[in-house]
Amino acid sequence: MSRTDTAAAAATNAPARAAAPARPQARPRRTGAALRALPPVAALGLVFLYPLALVVWQSFTPEDGGHSTAPYAEVLAEASFRTALTNTVLIAVGATIGALLLGLALSLVIAFVPFPGGRALSRFIDLFLAFPSFLITLALLFLYGTVGMANGLWTDLTGAAHGPLDFLHTPWGVLLAEVTYFTPFVMRPLLAAFSQMETGQLEAAASLGARPWRIVRTVILPEALPSLAAGGALVLVLCLNEFGIVLFTGAKDVVTLPVLVHTKAMLDGDYTGACVVAVVNIVLSVALYALYRTVMSRTGGGAGPRPGGVPHRAGA
Repeated sequence: MSRTDTAAAAATNAPARAAAPARPQARPRRTGAALRALPPVAALGLVFLYPLALVVWQSFTPEDGGHSTAPYAEVLAEASFRTALTNTVLIAVGATIGALLLGLALSLVIAFVPFPGGRALSRFIDLFLAFPSFLITLALLFLYGTVGMANGLWTDLTGAAHGPLDFLHTPWGVLLAEVTYFTPFVMRPLLAAFSQMETGQLEAAASLGARPWRIVRTVILPEALPSLAAGGALVLVLCLNEFGIVLFTGAKDVVTLPVLVHTKAMLDGDYTGACVVAVVNIVLSVALYALYRTVMSRTGGGAGPRPGGVPHRAGA
C-alpha cells in the first residue's frame, strides 16, 4: 500500500478515534437526569404511595395489636361486606352497559347524522367531563325527586297528593345517575375513533346497496370496538369507586364498597375494617385499570384523524 493510501486511511479513521472518548459522557448525563428526577418522584411517593402503604399496613393490624390476616378473615366473612361487594359489582356493570349503549347511539348520531348544533354538542361533551358527579345527581333530584319538577307537574295536573316518581333513592336511581354521568366518558373515545375512519369504506358500502344498519354493524362497529372497550373499562373503574352519586341520591339501602369504607371509618370507628375494605377496592381498581391500559394501547393512542377521515358533520 502506498503512502497516499496510508494517509487516506489514517484520515478516515481519525474522526472515529476522536469521537470514541465522547461515549463515556452519556453515562454522566443519564445520572444527572436521574438525580434531577429524584425529588419529584420522591414527592409523588410521599403524597400518594405513602398513604396507600399506611392503609395496607393498618389493614393487617388488629385492634389488640400485632400484625396478622385476622382482620381480612373477619371482614370478608361479614354479610355487610358481601352485600356491598355485590351491590358495587352489579351497579358498576349495569352502569357500564347502559353508558356503552347510550354512548354508542349518541356518538353515531353526532358523528354521522348532520343536524344543527351538533358541533356545539360535541364540544359540550368535553366540558361535561369536568362536571362533578354530585352536580348531575342534584339535577336528577330536581327533575325526578319526590318534590321534583316531574312530580310537581303531575300533582298540579291531577290534584294528587303525591307524584308517581319515587325511585331515585333506590338502586335504579343510582344506576340512572351513573349512566347519565359516565356516558360522555364513552362518547369521547368513540367520537375520536369515528373521526379517524376512512370515508371510502362508508362510500363503498353504500354504493354496494348496504343499508345504514348494516353499514354500522359491518363497517363502523369493527373500527369502534377497541375504543368502545377502552371507554367501557374506564367507566367500570370509575363506577367501582363512585361515592358521591350514592351519597347524594340518599339511597340508604344501597351500600357499595366506598360507602362501606366511610361507614366503618366515620360511623363505626373501625379503622382496621375500613382499611381492609379499601384494600379490596384498590385491588379491584388496579386490576381493572391494568385492563383499561391494555385496551387503550391497542386503540392507536392519541393518533390524529386520518387523511380522508370522517369529520363531525353534525355541525356543518
